[in-house]
Amino acid sequence: MTVTDPPEVEDQVVLLDQQDAPCGTADRLTVHGPHTPLHLAFSLHLLDRAGRTLLTRRALSKKTWPGVWTNTCCGHPRPGEEIRAAVVRRTREELGLDLPAADVQLVVPSFRYRAVDASGIVEHEVCPVHVAVADRPPVPEPDPAEVAEHVWVAWPDLYQAVRRAPFAFSPWLVLQMDALGPDIGRLTGAPGDRRDGTAP
Repeated sequence: MTVTDPPEVEDQVVLLDQQDAPCGTADRLTVHGPHTPLHLAFSLHLLDRAGRTLLTRRALSKKTWPGVWTNTCCGHPRPGEEIRAAVVRRTREELGLDLPAADVQLVVPSFRYRAVDASGIVEHEVCPVHVAVADRPPVPEPDPAEVAEHVWVAWPDLYQAVRRAPFAFSPWLVLQMDALGPDIGRLTGAPGDRRDGTAP
């Protein structure tokens, strides 16, 4: 028997005030619109020991930024849910990957952004950025309602692609790459780029 959160918790996001403190909750499925309130989210960049990151393309059915390339996984902690636990949960739900919670590192705790997509829908989030490093590249089994495509990309190549063609990527990824820089290894302790795709 699987124990799940009650629906009233499962479908809620945490709203934040202008000091980034929790101030309420809202329905996850309806919170995003032209006047999206500030709320709590997270981003994950999954890397392998060769210095590559798992890039995903958002499903065409997504409400915001459909079809754009973005980081490995994003999501929203539920009320009362620790963010690292939310990262692990959402990575399993979107990509079929089980990450040990101990491997998830917080690297940009205060990342915050507001962006408007072509349809007028707003994202407005405090979105702490996390990184995890896998000893061997895992094989994702993505939920097609969330992820249309995925690919492993050398971090420096992704950094340059985002700088040259930011319109092809999610706005939060563009801003996160500015914060993370071209050398992700300095934050994770992982070895540098190996473009042949083999582990050191």
